Amino acid sequence: MAHTLANAAARLGISRPQLIKRMRAAGLLDAGNLPAHPERDRLHLKVHEGHWYHPTLGMQYSRSTRVTRAGLHWLAAQLDIDLPPPPLEREGRDVA
Repeated sequence: MAHTLANAAARLGISRPQLIKRMRAAGLLDAGNLPAHPERDRLHLKVHEGHWYHPTLGMQYSRSTRVTRAGLHWLAAQLDIDLPPPPLEREGRDVA
């Protein structure tokens, strides 16, 4: 499962614009918010290609960056961010 930049930012405890700013400063993203080095970082950052049909303009295409599950820890290390602990998951059974 790959995370959007907004989802990855939330997991890292920062906002999406802050994440993009830090990733650009570290040379991980280009001006279009796509991986600057797609081959080097292919295990951590993926390009998601989407498309949809617009009734007037025809087929529309988009590309966005996704962070892989392993990429979250790598990204935190690259940006010198301490990962917050994972959220606690409650079990379905409560003991009285």
